[in-house]
Amino acid sequence: MKQFIEFNGKVCLVTGAGSDNGIGFWTAKLLGELGGKVIIVSTTDRIIKRQAELTNMGIDAKGMVADLMDRTAVRNLISYIIKQHGKIDVLVNNAGMVQTGVREEEFDHFEDISYESWDRDISRNLDIPFNVTKEVLPYMKKNRYGRIVNTSSVTGPLVSNPGEASYSAAKAAIIGMSKAIAIETGACNVTINNVLPGWIQTSSQTEGEYQGGFNTPMKRSGTAEEVASMIVFLCSERASYITGQEFVVDGGNTIQEYKGAPQFYY
Repeated sequence: MKQFIEFNGKVCLVTGAGSDNGIGFWTAKLLGELGGKVIIVSTTDRIIKRQAELTNMGIDAKGMVADLMDRTAVRNLISYIIKQHGKIDVLVNNAGMVQTGVREEEFDHFEDISYESWDRDISRNLDIPFNVTKEVLPYMKKNRYGRIVNTSSVTGPLVSNPGEASYSAAKAAIIGMSKAIAIETGACNVTINNVLPGWIQTSSQTEGEYQGGFNTPMKRSGTAEEVASMIVFLCSERASYITGQEFVVDGGNTIQEYKGAPQFYY
């Protein structure tokens, strides 16, 4: 009996998979468990440890180190994958925000943002998915098949926080970019969608964000596996008529108006 979702014969590229409890690694794990050939990318050689962990689970995995802000490096990466496998069926653009497990944002209010900080945040959170998608998309169109999923955020498209203007701008811009791509590629059987996580418990989550999870309707932060589950569905053939859309995984946080202490409202 055929599984509801499977990736047998599919070549799947997942960026930002260096953390052992991050969304990228969990996405790669689920894709691999469902039969996909998984290529995972990170900026440091810790990706080799993630490759070994996936391989030990019986998953066909290859870890590669690349600076995805470097467009020449991206072009070389995609060319290598195509040379080795002949195609890329699935692209998960998860790289962004943090590259080595350390939160680096400066959280300056808008008038205090340096030009260097703005450029860095835009490059990391918007240019990376642009760079990778631009190189992968022609091969998907040629093969008349592709699934692209971007990890955006509720921060930017739906809500924001003080000191996060550049991060919010980049994550919102991914949504607009994806809608344009969806219109351009729909007839080629290539879909592109966005997953918007809320408070998710990973190694990059701050103490404040962890506490924020207790104010959601579900009274906890989400897990990387829960976000990855949505990503993997959108990467599947079952999601063939879904494109240009946003899917929020935040435990209902953005639907509630009141987020203060319950004793003052309920």
